[in-house]
Amino acid sequence: MIEENKFLTVAPFQCAWRKDLKFREAGRGCVAFDAFAHNDVTVVFRENVGSQHYHYKRDNSPHYTVILGSHRNRRLKIEVDGKTVVDEEGVALCCSSTFQSYWISIYDGLISVGKGRYPFQNLVFQWLDSNPNCSVRYVGLSCWDKHVGYRNVNVLPLPNNHMLLWKQVDSGEYEGKEEELEGEQLSYEKWGLENFLESRELSDVLFIVGKDKRLVPAHKVILQASGNFPLSLPNEDVIQLQNISYPILHALLQYIYTGQTQISEAQLGSLRALSLQFELMPLVRQCEETAERFKLNKKLFDSGKSVELSYPSFQPHCCMAFPSQLPMNVKRLRQLQSTGDYSDINIYIEGHGLVAQLHKVILSLWSVPFSKMFTNGMSESSSSEVFLSDVSPEAFKVMLEFLYSGVLSLEDSVEFGTLLLQVLLLADQFGVTHLYQECCKTLLECLSEVAKPYITNNLIQKIFVESYLCFVDTVCFLLTRIKRRRSGLRFRASENKRSDPFMTLN
Repeated sequence: MIEENKFLTVAPFQCAWRKDLKFREAGRGCVAFDAFAHNDVTVVFRENVGSQHYHYKRDNSPHYTVILGSHRNRRLKIEVDGKTVVDEEGVALCCSSTFQSYWISIYDGLISVGKGRYPFQNLVFQWLDSNPNCSVRYVGLSCWDKHVGYRNVNVLPLPNNHMLLWKQVDSGEYEGKEEELEGEQLSYEKWGLENFLESRELSDVLFIVGKDKRLVPAHKVILQASGNFPLSLPNEDVIQLQNISYPILHALLQYIYTGQTQISEAQLGSLRALSLQFELMPLVRQCEETAERFKLNKKLFDSGKSVELSYPSFQPHCCMAFPSQLPMNVKRLRQLQSTGDYSDINIYIEGHGLVAQLHKVILSLWSVPFSKMFTNGMSESSSSEVFLSDVSPEAFKVMLEFLYSGVLSLEDSVEFGTLLLQVLLLADQFGVTHLYQECCKTLLECLSEVAKPYITNNLIQKIFVESYLCFVDTVCFLLTRIKRRRSGLRFRASENKRSDPFMTLN
């Protein structure tokens, strides 16, 4: 083992151990590094530090071993206590004769491997140990029969929401979707909760489904606003469904996230049983009613096609169905907002301190700026705090009520007009298009009531309304530009000290 100024070279059948290469928490951590080799970049995770001549093939103690570029640089291997549990070809995790960047994280047996200089991005492969070793803490840099060079080796804590590991899978399946989301403008006609269906973005709970233990991500706040899922404990982030097939769970989640789903008649009973287990009563009733109609008249159904189930108030061409057109209990959703249960982001307003504990997926659902901040892969994504300046707490409260209910609610008071304008500006600043439209509509209604005694001609009234709309848009645009020059959304990672400088995102 040769330690040079710029990098570390590990000789064949040796392993480099350093006491600083250690997880802060046993069983949970990430190592990021650069490596060059012809094959077999080998990283070992064990409970204690090994020796220089340690080799994982001769280790009888519990450990994990991840090998990049095994079998002459063709395969990825993961070994548990010396036994191969993963042996995959063609996963884009090969070695190179020049330095390449990699990261490997472990979270209670969930091993994630990615490429690139930024940990927790460009996830390439994941494997979940059904009998996890939660004691591994030290990281060893090893090799097989050829020298391996390492540099820029760092052990990092996992982000507050470890589900961020479910991001940007490096495969063709997601390339088109990423390009679409990276666009400067996102179409609200195509934006809704369905974009988060089984998405790794902002997910904080996993279903483990079927005998093959398929991993399906979801969002706690969405699940609990729809039914009653076993998420009573704050750290409860896995739901085991080993006796349920993936198509049944997919149909249930699709119904929750989109308001409609399809399933074969033969699977109606299983879908009903799963819906009943999680107390998703609208879907239970629809399964029962559909099964009864099928029994009464089988000709109503084509056995070769799937049965369609839609939430009663679902409108297929509505651009924003949340939450009124989905099987959501709005009262329960508002309760989750007020209690902060399952929250993953704290909102602070300058001069007022902590004002709300919210859910990133809800904010991202309505606001493209928020969505970009929470999913851009930079430090903001793992931050659990957002700091706002020059924002009215009363207006922000009104906006939050809209985000969690879909209804603009303003008290009729002396300050009604001022508050309405503040909410309108806030909706424009955060890109909450539907709230902005509702504010404009309310303004026009107020104006109409005031002007009604003075405007009798329909043509004059139409011209007046159109001119006022143009005036409102112009004023809001100018005020928002001035406001953004003065201040912006300010992020600070929760791990930083309070004296650290703010990061401002304009």
